[in-house]
This record gives sequence, C-alpha cells and structure tokens, in this order.
Amino acid sequence: MGIAEEIALFEDKLNELVRRYEQYFLGLEKREPVRLLEDVERIARRYSATPITNTMVKFRYNSLVARLSTYKQHWNRILRLMEEGKYSRDRFRMEMHQLNGKLPTTPGERPLAPQEIDGVYRQYIEARKACNMRIDNITHDVIQSALEKQKPTLQKKYSCEKIEFRVVVEDGKPKIKARPKS
Repeated sequence: MGIAEEIALFEDKLNELVRRYEQYFLGLEKREPVRLLEDVERIARRYSATPITNTMVKFRYNSLVARLSTYKQHWNRILRLMEEGKYSRDRFRMEMHQLNGKLPTTPGERPLAPQEIDGVYRQYIEARKACNMRIDNITHDVIQSALEKQKPTLQKKYSCEKIEFRVVVEDGKPKIKARPKS
C-alpha cells in the first residue's frame, strides 16, 4: 500500500473517529473510542518523519494531522467538562432525571440556613438604621423570601452551589449583595 492510500485510510479512520466521539458525547456509545483514537494516532505518527515528495499528498497529510490535533483538544475539553459535571447535554439529562424524581436533589437546592438569613437580616436592619431609613416595613420573612427567590438564579449565573449574601451601603442606601462562595 502506498503513501496516498495510507493517507486515504487515515482520513477514513479520522472521520469514523469523529462520528464515534459524537455518538459517545450524545450517550449513544457507552465507552470512549480509545482504540480507534490510538489507531488514528499511530497512522499520523507513521509519516511524521518520512519525507513526502508529492506536494498534494503532503498537504493532505498535514491537514489531517492538524485536524486530528484540533479534534483532540475539543474532545479533551468536553471530557473535562463531563468530569466536572458542566457539560450541557449531561446537565440537561441530569435535570430531567431530577424532575422525574430519579435522582436526589443537589445540595444547591436546599434552602438557606436560618443563621445565614438571620445574619443578613440583622446587618440589613443595622445598615438601614445607620442610613436613617425606616425599618418598620422590613420583616424577617421579606428578607428570607427575597434571598431564597434569588438564590437559584444566582447559582445558575455564577455556576456554583454556594452563594454568600452580605450587606453593603452604596450611595447612602443599604443593599444586599451576593457572591459565589467556594
């Protein structure tokens, strides 16, 4: 088999590898196509030190090697996201299972701790007093419902489980600020 035929085989196997990885990421394949990846890499390495005199074949080979490298970076990024639980297709599937009650709720869905709400409430009342603002219309329940209402939105925005609330005074008005907590 000549170099041109081997490079055609390399292209066919690379296309198959791309299809298999897409099927794996969609959940149709249960295992990552590692063997096929090794075969494709072996073919790519075979001609790395061999001088190819035909310019067209050399260009095709270099293009396929570059394409393989790009795909490998893409696949490694997706695999890392899958391991971290941040891959969007996996997240969608996980949310569907949670809605069906098949998986337990995540820790981020738990309500805020009472001592955390109490602390924010006390700080907010103190800040309003310091700014000479009314406090008779602010109740513990109002603060609690506002924080619990905002928590899921903030978790999605910051991509984290824990949110820390604190009271700050800006332009003479107390405000409750949130930030991701590690």
